[in-house]
Amino acid sequence: MRPRKAYLFLLLLGLAQLLAVAGAEGPDEDSSNRENAIEDEEEEEEDDEEEDDLEVKEENGVLVLNDANFDNFVADKDTVLLEFYAPWCGHCKQFAPEYEKIANVLKDNDPPIPVAKIDATSASMLASRFDVSGYPTIKILKKGQAVDYEGSRTQEEIVAKVREVSQPDWTPPPEVTLVLTKENFDEVVNDADIILVEFYAPWCGHCKKLAPEYEKAAKELNKRSPPIPLAKVDATAETDLAKRFDVSGYPTLKIFRKGRPFDYNGPREKYGIVDYMIEQSGPPSKEILTLKQVQEFLKDGDDVIIIGVFKGESDPAYQQYQDAANNLREDYKFHHAFSTEIAKFLKVSQGQLVVMQPEKFQSKYEPRSHVMDVQGSTQDSAIKDFVLKYALPLVGHRKASNEAKRYTRRPLVVVYYSVDFSFDYRAATQFWRSKVLEVAKDFPEYTFAIADEEDYAGEVKDLGLSESGEDVNAAILDESGKKFAMEPEEFDSDTLREFVTAFKKGKLKPVIKSQPVPKNNKGLVKVVVGKTFDSIVMDPKKDVLIEFYAPWCGHCKQLEPVYSSLAKKYKGQKGLVIAKMDATANDVPSDRYKVEGFPTIYFAPSGDKKNPVKFEGGDRDLEHLSKFIEEHATKLSRTKEEL
Repeated sequence: MRPRKAYLFLLLLGLAQLLAVAGAEGPDEDSSNRENAIEDEEEEEEDDEEEDDLEVKEENGVLVLNDANFDNFVADKDTVLLEFYAPWCGHCKQFAPEYEKIANVLKDNDPPIPVAKIDATSASMLASRFDVSGYPTIKILKKGQAVDYEGSRTQEEIVAKVREVSQPDWTPPPEVTLVLTKENFDEVVNDADIILVEFYAPWCGHCKKLAPEYEKAAKELNKRSPPIPLAKVDATAETDLAKRFDVSGYPTLKIFRKGRPFDYNGPREKYGIVDYMIEQSGPPSKEILTLKQVQEFLKDGDDVIIIGVFKGESDPAYQQYQDAANNLREDYKFHHAFSTEIAKFLKVSQGQLVVMQPEKFQSKYEPRSHVMDVQGSTQDSAIKDFVLKYALPLVGHRKASNEAKRYTRRPLVVVYYSVDFSFDYRAATQFWRSKVLEVAKDFPEYTFAIADEEDYAGEVKDLGLSESGEDVNAAILDESGKKFAMEPEEFDSDTLREFVTAFKKGKLKPVIKSQPVPKNNKGLVKVVVGKTFDSIVMDPKKDVLIEFYAPWCGHCKQLEPVYSSLAKKYKGQKGLVIAKMDATANDVPSDRYKVEGFPTIYFAPSGDKKNPVKFEGGDRDLEHLSKFIEEHATKLSRTKEEL
């Protein structure tokens, strides 16, 4: 090859190599560029999503607000109409066309008033902020402050209310709830036939939750004729008033009638408060006008009959009777009569109170009626005690509807069978009841009752009697929460008498619902079951922290690691036991350890097991639980390092 040609060949070869290198590097750069482009696109998509959340969209004239765009949108608005809805809510779907018409009308207002909707199921922060508990909830936002709309869901009424609120000179109406202080309390309360008073603390969460419902109820009850006033007292500022009426927790509600206080035991939401107070505002005793009414009570009645016979409404004895009736009106029905014919039938005189049972609960072992003289000077507490003393027959009928108000006294002897007082089955029901009566008459210190075995199937099962094979079974429930079952055998008055006598002598063993006793219970947290409650929790030589839990309880699951850490922290303390018990699968054999929610934690100090201390108020964390133990422990030893 000539030199010139060789030179050209080498030159071309070099160029080819350069191109090859460039070609090899090219795809790497392209790949990098593509990755950057994808990242940019993802960032742009995220930005777009954020912009979508911030953007206020419009659907058929209604603006769509959410947690992200709400504050920014309403910041400079004088008035905004808001609807909180749920996509699945039928009422919301029905209301949607009407709401769209409202939006179009208010858009043409001068100035325009924005109409918006908020999906409360996704905008949870807003739903919580505005206390949304039902759908649809309509509120009018005036300069950032929410005004509840309580009218009908019609275009005409809503538009009128929004326009009213949008006026420059509009101010919220004053609270209907009266504010009481020591300066005006007696004057207001003593003058009212009936008034509901809430004692609250400004920092109390339950009080804050009650406040809007209480005010709504106050507005509703204020419309009545005559109105029923609602009032409130800041118990942290008016300490003398709080002390005077034994206020120890918040909120405490009391009904006052002409200055006399009565406990409020009603609901704590608008309609419940309204209904309860309307019922309470009526007379506590109803007048009986005819003898036939009394005869019907006796023939068909299912509960104690309480009748006061008086000269007239001006009779001072009648006034005392009314006061006593007010104290018990939620638990018993009171009646009164001014008729001499009724007095003659009842074999009483005017100025007397008679307490009697309907015919089906009467027996040869008890008086047909109990009579008390009532005068103007008789204390209403004496009347109350008299009614309570004779309210139950010797052997009554325990039912789900009356057990909480009638059958709380212990020991309670219960006989279970097919109880039916209808015409066809009354004779069979009374046959077995008569067997119980023969025993009950000899044990006046105990309460006796019959109960339908189907109504109390769960209780019968827990007693181990559901498979007894007997038509009639019996049990005794004692003061401490223990249950005793009669051994299955043919039922008669003699077997029942033997059972009750054995209980009285302390010869019976209680029935305790219990999981199997753990074979290995060497963990830091001791497992307690019904059968080991007494040996572990009630051990007089040891302090015991016991948690009652339910397997399905979320709060219990959250507590589990904290509780394990607590047990680990105190594992060297021989005089302290950290324990837990599944309260859904085991009986708690002591009524001192009441479990009304999960988790419930008690500290049972050594030597004083009948007075356990309930953990309340603090966070269920290691710090607060440790502090709780340190405060109440009697057996805690200290290491040199701790000291």
